[in-house]
Amino acid sequence: MVSTVKMPKSPPAWEDLPLSQAADSIDLDNIKTQLDLVLLSLEALAGIGSEEMLQAAAELNLESMITDRVALWRLRQSNPLRKSSGGRKKLDVEEARSLVLIICHLAKDHQELIRRAVALLEQMTQQNSEPHRAALLGDYLDNFNNTYRERMTQEEKVSTDSLKQLALKLLIKLLFYSGAKGHQRLWLALLGKVS
Repeated sequence: MVSTVKMPKSPPAWEDLPLSQAADSIDLDNIKTQLDLVLLSLEALAGIGSEEMLQAAAELNLESMITDRVALWRLRQSNPLRKSSGGRKKLDVEEARSLVLIICHLAKDHQELIRRAVALLEQMTQQNSEPHRAALLGDYLDNFNNTYRERMTQEEKVSTDSLKQLALKLLIKLLFYSGAKGHQRLWLALLGKVS
């Protein structure tokens, strides 16, 4: 009988996520927004929720940074685009690093699904067909659109086409974040070192 017990993964070293500039000069508002949007993309595609995020934190030995659902919710509420009911918390660099590790851990766990979605997107693009015509992409786009509209402020009306473009861009980025050194790619992108 083959064992299916998952061995805990050791977290990538903090040295993998360097600060090339002083922590106080980092644009944390932009980082908060980007991290929350990448998580939203993962949620929309893979159907993950707070339980999976907390499980990933446990597997990465990051429980001290993200202790429970409330702590996770407060971190995500730090995104300035979110509708808020007063639960905002200031995100610090260590919490941002923790979210990067959790996102990439979850993306790696769902890498096959991400690859399938990106392959479908390429196929639909080659055929000059709308992505939503493929069931997987249609569900993803609907989930992303609905969740975004439910959670984010609507001061400026965001068009459905703009949200579709954002969702597809994030999907492609998820592919890179799900691979080897994905956490470094995401961290560098957040710091504006890569696109």
